[in-house]
Amino acid sequence: MDSFLKLLEGNKNWAAKKIKKNPTYFEALVNIQTPDFLWIGCSDSRMPADLVTGTQPGEIFVHRNIANLVVNTDVNLLAVLDYAVNSLKVKHVIVCGHYGCGGVKAAMEKTDLNHILNMWLSNIKDIQRIHNDELQNIKDDKQRYDRLIELNVMEQIKNLAKTSIVQKSWKEKNSPSLHGWVYSLHDGIIKPIIEMKPNTHLNSYYEYNFD
Repeated sequence: MDSFLKLLEGNKNWAAKKIKKNPTYFEALVNIQTPDFLWIGCSDSRMPADLVTGTQPGEIFVHRNIANLVVNTDVNLLAVLDYAVNSLKVKHVIVCGHYGCGGVKAAMEKTDLNHILNMWLSNIKDIQRIHNDELQNIKDDKQRYDRLIELNVMEQIKNLAKTSIVQKSWKEKNSPSLHGWVYSLHDGIIKPIIEMKPNTHLNSYYEYNFD
C-alpha cells in the first residue's frame, strides 16, 4: 500500500473508533470552535500540539512554521493571530519551540541552503547577533544550541507583543497572555521559558497609540 493511502485508511479507522465511543462526537464539533489557546509551533512532525498537551479537537487553534517564528511581514501568521485574538477571542497565545530544532541548528551554521530558507532562517541569525555575548560564553556546543532555542522562543514572544493586533486587544480586552515554552523530544515535557501579561510595557518605539 502506498504511504499516502495509509493516511486515508488511518483516518477511516480513527473516525470509526470515535463514533463507536461517542455517536455524536462529530456532530458536536461541527458548530463549536471556542478554543482558549492559539498555539504557534514548529512544523516538525514530532510536535503535534494536541498530542503533547493532551487536548481534543476544538481546544487549540494552531499555526506552525519552521522554527516557530513570529515574523512581522508574515501575512499568514498575522491572519491567524488576528482571527484567533479578535474572532475566537483566545485567552492565551503560546509559542512552543523544541530542543533539537533543525531550523535553529541550520541557522547556527553557514551552509547555503537556498534563497527562501536562507531568508527565513536569517530571523534566527539576528537573534544570535543580539545575544552573541551570552551565547559565546557558553562553551558546550549542545548547551549553546539549547540556549539559542530558548532565546528564539523568547524573541518570538516579544515579536507577538510588538504587533498592533496584540496591543489593541490588551487595551480593549486585557487579553491575551503570551507564553513561551520549549518541548523536550527526550522526555515529552514542556518547559515554560517566558510569560508576558497583558499591557506589559515595551520599548516605546514598538508601542502603538489607539486613541
